[in-house]
Amino acid sequence: MAKQRFQSFGLATPPALDVIPADDAVALLKSGKAARNALLAYGNGRSYGDSCQNQAGMVVDMRPLNRIRAFNAETGVIEAEAGVLLSDIIAHAAPYGFFPAVVPGTQVVTLGGAIANDVHGKNHHRRGTFGCHVESFTLLKSDGRPHYCSATDNARLFAATIGGMGLTGLILSASIRLMRVPSLDIVETATPFRDLGEFFELAEAADQANEYVVAWIDQLAGGHSRGRGLLFTGNHAEHGSHVAFRAGGNLSVPFQPSFNVLNRPFLTAFNAAYRWKKGRSTAPRQVGYQGFFFPLDGVGNWNRLYGSNGLFQHQSVVSEDVARRAVPALLAAAKRAGQGSFLTVLKRFGSIRSPALLSFPRPGFTLTLDFSNRGRGTLALLKELDHITVEAGGAVNPYKDARMGADIFAASFPEWQRLEAIRDPAFMSSFWARTAKKLEARRETAEAAE
Repeated sequence: MAKQRFQSFGLATPPALDVIPADDAVALLKSGKAARNALLAYGNGRSYGDSCQNQAGMVVDMRPLNRIRAFNAETGVIEAEAGVLLSDIIAHAAPYGFFPAVVPGTQVVTLGGAIANDVHGKNHHRRGTFGCHVESFTLLKSDGRPHYCSATDNARLFAATIGGMGLTGLILSASIRLMRVPSLDIVETATPFRDLGEFFELAEAADQANEYVVAWIDQLAGGHSRGRGLLFTGNHAEHGSHVAFRAGGNLSVPFQPSFNVLNRPFLTAFNAAYRWKKGRSTAPRQVGYQGFFFPLDGVGNWNRLYGSNGLFQHQSVVSEDVARRAVPALLAAAKRAGQGSFLTVLKRFGSIRSPALLSFPRPGFTLTLDFSNRGRGTLALLKELDHITVEAGGAVNPYKDARMGADIFAASFPEWQRLEAIRDPAFMSSFWARTAKKLEARRETAEAAE
């Protein structure tokens, strides 16, 4: 066991953790001697909060488990170890005309992490979540046995592990179905909208006509311009490249400054420039897949720009019938607090159900905001955003969270006890300890008092 500094991507939670290599964790689990709450898989550290941390025990470095085991170029089913990066899968399958059916905003997440967080992308209305495309996986539990899981084999464990935040055991390998695409390139169209009302009018038609849809919001705009932004739509180009490029670019932030570079004056100027550059032409244009899906991967360690205190990301989802009221309320709260969000993204989730026991996406609209960590003021704002969301009957994303209270988690995921019932006793996360375990302790106290 070695002492390392593994940290979540938000850089706002404690970094020092005990780390155990994957091979050692496998041996420990197979021996049947793993202690309670001792372990949690750690992929590539792209979770913003503490769902990838285990302050009570150790994290398992899964990155050495990085082999692609098999690929069927006819069906697009690929089998790989849990530490394989999404970028590796893209590079392997692209020459054969295949691409992951669902990709998040970065390609440097691990396969195991994508399953454990049931990630979603810009095409939820067409393809659902990542979990919808998982064929099977092998899960090692503290009983010492590897469990083969699919929709028909160990189905309860299969459902609990997808979106289960690594709490059901150690995913060793998985098989997923990729989708056939004519090329990696994307035909992108950017449509400016004046306000949120215009966005909502555009959103449904955009979903019906396009594979990928996402909106960028100028969160700092006020007055009659409040809620303005750009609606991006995309489809794979019929004639384009099948060449995948190495993840990452030539730019990198070499150190974490003591101050927040992404301050309000910078964001005001950036938003104006971005809106002008991207929205000046509404004509379709063919772009590379990395720029469309993973623009921030081109700047290494960009999260350091938020300064020494890191950042918090808040992602909410509310149903369509309340979105026209709740989304403006969320944006207004952030503006009142004087907090600028560098990345403000609004998307529509479709009705495709995930196989996961607990999964964040559900029909409606999802808003993502990120804020520099300015201490109590930021935490107070995030709490306000939580309450606006759950009072509207919505949910807050736990996979990106570093501070939500137990009550907000329970309101967002009222069936959390179903995951706790199947959680492997040797696995724990800092997130689960401060939410679900607190809820469980309250319940036990109340029952004892009766």
